[in-house]
Amino acid sequence: MKKLLTLAALAASILSGCSDTSTGNHEQATTSVAIDSAYVASIDAWHAERVANLRKEKSWLALAGLFWLEPGSNSFGSAAGNAIVFPEGKIADKAGAFILTDGTVKLQPSPGTEIQVDGAPVTQTQVIYTSEMEHAPEMRHGTLRWVVIQRGDKYGVRLWDAENEALKNFTGIKRYRTRPEWKMEATLEQNPLPKQIAITNVLGQTSQEPSPGAVVFTLEGKQYRLDALEEGEELFIIFADKTNGTDTYGSGRYLYMPKPGPDGKTEIDFNKAYNPPCAFTGFATCPLPPKQNHLPIAVTAGEMSKH
Repeated sequence: MKKLLTLAALAASILSGCSDTSTGNHEQATTSVAIDSAYVASIDAWHAERVANLRKEKSWLALAGLFWLEPGSNSFGSAAGNAIVFPEGKIADKAGAFILTDGTVKLQPSPGTEIQVDGAPVTQTQVIYTSEMEHAPEMRHGTLRWVVIQRGDKYGVRLWDAENEALKNFTGIKRYRTRPEWKMEATLEQNPLPKQIAITNVLGQTSQEPSPGAVVFTLEGKQYRLDALEEGEELFIIFADKTNGTDTYGSGRYLYMPKPGPDGKTEIDFNKAYNPPCAFTGFATCPLPPKQNHLPIAVTAGEMSKH
């Protein structure tokens, strides 16, 4: 009898243990689902912010022109005879001129044309760009805004229109389903000495940009490297992969990631891979992925082609 009681107690103990293990597994699964749900929600919020920014009046979708200046006087306005032609009906036929001399650009408005420079009306010739300026002033007339930009030895006028068709017709950005496995631990292998890497833009201009090192990560047992650029408190990655030209934008995508801690560890999250401005407009000057950043795999995460 005593032996039977002992066996019964043992059985109860085993059953109890099984029950506890089952509960533990269930709790772990529930926690895992909650973590995944929170992560997916964070990517959704990031994506929503991307879409909201593209809907703004001064976004890549609102770009209505990029006009390269020639040395000397460059007339502008809505009339076809100008050197720079702004959208029809949005500004005077002959609104004025941009004067480029030795890297300095001046605005010469035509009499009677109402143009604001950083919110203040301008009626006489005014300097609107030098390479020493921290921020080029913004000019405005009606729904149009424009600034002078410099790319290498080229100077241009970048124009936005708050009523641009691309902006009005924008319906969102396609993207892959968020999958947590595309977020992984990475290490920044810092360059022992200051290093620069060649970055070429869509204009064919190549510049040497400082790189803090290569981001190294492992996917399905294989190690990959991407040279990083430094932007403020983050690392900036310009990369290409096997989805480009089919599911994703043909010239590659961009990605920001946190700088590493003292141990060199950080995280790379391809669910936040996004399209460059050139995917939305022909008036951008996007940098292209360097050859060493062409991944031999398909990164099925992040933003897809616009169409």
